[in-house]
Amino acid sequence: MTRAPGSHGARIALAAAGLALFPLAGCGMLSMFKSKPEPPPPVARTLPPPVPRTDGAIYQAGQQMELFADLKARRVGDVLTIVLNETTNASKSAVTKTAKTTSTVNTGPTLFGRTPTVKGVPILDASLSGADSFDGEGSSTQSNSLAGSLTVTVIQVQSNGNLIVQGDKSLKLNQGDEFVHISGVIRPADIAGNNTVTSDKLADARISYSGKGVVDSSNRMGWLARFFNSPFSPF
Repeated sequence: MTRAPGSHGARIALAAAGLALFPLAGCGMLSMFKSKPEPPPPVARTLPPPVPRTDGAIYQAGQQMELFADLKARRVGDVLTIVLNETTNASKSAVTKTAKTTSTVNTGPTLFGRTPTVKGVPILDASLSGADSFDGEGSSTQSNSLAGSLTVTVIQVQSNGNLIVQGDKSLKLNQGDEFVHISGVIRPADIAGNNTVTSDKLADARISYSGKGVVDSSNRMGWLARFFNSPFSPF
């Protein structure tokens, strides 16, 4: 038996390609089996240095008192409270049905007034029939709710006066830990007189709520179940 020229080289090329893709697939499977990453620790806020005092001057920059203004956050390092009131609901459904039926009957010709037959069965008659149908249905519903409050710190004041805020909260409970992170941009006019603002007025909002511990682990799939729900599963 003679092998086709180049067949051995083609097999070597396919094997090399498979070996090259194997680390990529392995990385994907390892990322599926690795434990849930822990949230980063809160970042320490660095305040700007105080304005140097001017000897002999009555007015000192940065030391003024607002006698007729609400005590609202307006400078870097000030704090304000974000009132979380996040509720989202989404629903989607789709139904598709199609049906098609085709039927054709062709009677054969007659010869001398008779239809040609073989053992009494017409041999020139023809018939064609077909049917095709499709029935598909899908639906999706999602609902989320987050309520509470978190005090954040002003980390930057933009040129137009808007405040960039960021805050973290870490709760250590007897059955695990809870982490809350909030960051975004606030318009000073949206801050209420009690130095609070609702989360729906937070621009470029980044709100995350996560946790770890016994309760969080009990709500996660095991590594084998995650494998059968991943693209690597053959079923």
